[in-house]
Formats: sequence, C-alpha cells, structure tokens
Amino acid sequence: MNRAPETAGRRRTTARNRRLIVLMVAIAIAPVALSYLTYYFWPRDARVNYGELLARQTLAPIVGARPDGARFDTDALRGRWLMLFAAPGACDAACTGALYAMRQARTIQNAERDRVLRVWLVTDDAMPSESLLAAHPDLAVAHVAASSIAAWPRGDRAIYVVDPLGNFVLAWPSKPDIKAMAKDLERLLRASSIG
Repeated sequence: MNRAPETAGRRRTTARNRRLIVLMVAIAIAPVALSYLTYYFWPRDARVNYGELLARQTLAPIVGARPDGARFDTDALRGRWLMLFAAPGACDAACTGALYAMRQARTIQNAERDRVLRVWLVTDDAMPSESLLAAHPDLAVAHVAASSIAAWPRGDRAIYVVDPLGNFVLAWPSKPDIKAMAKDLERLLRASSIG
C-alpha cells in the first residue's frame, strides 16, 4: 500500500492548520499589543485642556460696588459659571485684550453662553471708560478692594473659571488663545449639568 502520499497530505493539512491557528492568535493579540505600544511609546499631550486645572479652592465672598453704586456680592452669583478677571480701572492693553478674549470665548458657546457670566473686578478707584463698558454690555463690573483677590490661585495674572458651586476650576493666562479658551469652556459646560 502507498502510505507516503497520505502521510504527506496529512502533514500539509497539519501545517496549514497550525498556520491558521497562529494567524488567529496573532489577530486576537495584535490590538492589545498595539494599544500597549501606543500608550508607552507614542508621544502624546500630557493634558487635553488649555487652561491650568486648579486644586480645589472655594472663591471667598467678595463684596464691592457696581459703577452705578449698587452693591455687588459674589455670593449672589452662585449657581452660574463665572469668568473672573481682576485689573485696575484704567485697563491697559493687556486688560482690554483679556476682556475681549473673555467676551469671544463666551460668545462662541452660542446657546450655552447664558450659563456663563463675565465679571471684571476693578481693584482701584479708577472708573472704567464709557467706551470700554459700551463694548462689553453684558460684563458685570464691580469695584472691590485689591486685598480681596490676594488669595486667588494665580493672583491678578490670570482669567479664572469658577463653577456654580463657587469653586475655582481653571486659570487661563491673561493673554490667552481664544479658541483654546472657548474649547475648555465648551467642555466644562457640556460635562456639567449644573449652572
């Protein structure tokens, strides 16, 4: 009897089955191996947000006076997202740029923009110019003592986001990238159901 062709045929079948099993195992393991390689060796950004995420700190109550003489109190603003900025009333180019960036980042939020209140705390007795106030009709302005912002995480060198519960969340540089700032704000509003 001729068993040689039958044995050779079995060996070919066995070899083909082994290759098929090895291929199936490789296909199953490849995504896991690729994910580990990507995680450990692929360069990536350390963070997604543009602004600096702040350690939990509650905004201390700040009391002052609005330009029309009405009382201003940050406790009355609880329940809304706040974009806070502090600067003297003379408002130099950096101040004007920060107020503009705040306005644009809020405007980009479209329907969600009403959840955010922009606040400029004037840290001296100087009165902001009428033209500047006219350019920012929805800006809450209040004269406060300069000492009231001394405990802020980055002092007066940043634009802050305060959540509806009164906690500092983010700090942006006073000369921010408006699009990146708006993207941070969009993520916060989308992720939060409060305010």
